[in-house]
Amino acid sequence: MAGLLRASQRASVGLYLLALWGVVGGEKLLVVPVDGSHWLSMKEIVELLSERGHDIVVLVPEVSLLVGESRYYSRRTYSVPYTQEELKNRFRSFGNSHFAERSYLTTPLTEYWNNMIVVSLFFTNCESLLQDSETLRFLRESRFDALFTDPAVPCGVILAEYLDLPSVYLFRGFPCALEQVISVSPNPMSYIPRYYTQFSDQMTFCQRVANFLVNWFEIPLAYLLYSKYQDLASELLKREVDLTTLYQKASILLLRYDFVFEYPRPIMPNMVFIGGTNCKKGRHLPQEFQAYVNASGEHGVVVFSLGSMVSEIPEKKAMEIADALGRIPQTVLWRYTGPRPSNLAKNTKLVKWLPQNDLLGHPKTRAFITHAGSHGIYEGICNGVPMVMMPLFGDQMDNAKRIESRGAGITLNVLEMTSDELANALKAVINDKSYKENIMRLSSLHKDRPMEPLDLAVFWVEFVMRHRGAGHLRPAAHNLTWYEYHSLDVIGFLLAVVLTTIFITFKCCAFGCRKCFGKKGHVKKAQKSHKSKTH
Repeated sequence: MAGLLRASQRASVGLYLLALWGVVGGEKLLVVPVDGSHWLSMKEIVELLSERGHDIVVLVPEVSLLVGESRYYSRRTYSVPYTQEELKNRFRSFGNSHFAERSYLTTPLTEYWNNMIVVSLFFTNCESLLQDSETLRFLRESRFDALFTDPAVPCGVILAEYLDLPSVYLFRGFPCALEQVISVSPNPMSYIPRYYTQFSDQMTFCQRVANFLVNWFEIPLAYLLYSKYQDLASELLKREVDLTTLYQKASILLLRYDFVFEYPRPIMPNMVFIGGTNCKKGRHLPQEFQAYVNASGEHGVVVFSLGSMVSEIPEKKAMEIADALGRIPQTVLWRYTGPRPSNLAKNTKLVKWLPQNDLLGHPKTRAFITHAGSHGIYEGICNGVPMVMMPLFGDQMDNAKRIESRGAGITLNVLEMTSDELANALKAVINDKSYKENIMRLSSLHKDRPMEPLDLAVFWVEFVMRHRGAGHLRPAAHNLTWYEYHSLDVIGFLLAVVLTTIFITFKCCAFGCRKCFGKKGHVKKAQKSHKSKTH
């Protein structure tokens, strides 16, 4: 009887979930992505939303790197003034340029310059889209329920205002203080490191000075970075537009990290942390890679990838790397499309592609050599693999610092490192048990949560579609001017009251003193004058 009752309860729950599935499905979502690795994060969420029954349209230029056709969504394309080969060459040259024979500049100003280059690559796309009357007409007539975008390029932010749609942002974080401006979260400079400083949350006095100065340079740099987009928005909306104000209209901010990786700091209720959406359980390896792993013996394998944007490394540097890889007993699987180094050792296998997450999830993987992009970092955390990091640009330096500060990896200066330094770093993360213990602790913390990050992201996108936004989570600070937010008007008023009170009190006291002591002095003078006359 008890078994029948439990079976009946399970059936009731199943019917309820099926009914709920029908309720949540069916909304129409416009997706405005950013091409490249940014799209890979968004793609996971889009595909799951599609599986839940939503009608999804992805707005993409007709020439794209990674946003291809898919059964999960329909693509709406618009024309752009360049070819597929030109696009690939621009991204390839940008990625390879970070291996140029030059001093290794990793200052915040250098990285802001890199941001300006990347953002300018996408400006042509945004300009073409916002001036495409046919596409804009299609978007107006489609009656979407919400807009899902990566705000690193503000084209989606502008379209959300133009189409009057609630929006959900997906991003790793913003340089130039934009994240603080968008979320209006408290952001103390004393313990929250600014982007590209490579500081931890335990800063020395000198680092706090540098952090303070970087903070005050960020706003003018943000203007330089996005001023052209502000002009585009004003032209489309037929009014003067403050891009910051448009950014602040987001309903939900989906942030691609969590506090296992990021340093703790204050947040707002519309900020949702979904770090690790790209992490999946390791699947069976393709036959080629399974053979490599099986042949590695007791020593295991090392996975090496610097991301899709780096296709070639200068010959001298590639040979130094190959020499270092040959000094360890592990089999190294190196994703590399450039010329084969002449000194490549027998233990190193060059491949044009590798199943990175599946390899990292294999128990025989001993270490991960990475450029410290956020995707790779989270795959390393999820699978508990210690890392040797060679950051190149953008947030990669900060990502590497966060892992290194937790004792889960070693950071190397990829342009200045020697073969000895790379070999020693690999031997350290493989043989020193503390690195494995620390990354396993991070992995355990990351996985110990009530809901998978991918499911959490999908829930909040659906929430915004169901409720036409999330205004109840939006702080009233968005409606205040900067001086109201910091209570400068209140402080000024109270200071004026105090000064006025002091002034009036002083005047009253002075008047009273003159009345009181002035009269006595006049009487005494009169008495003295009278006495002198009588004598």
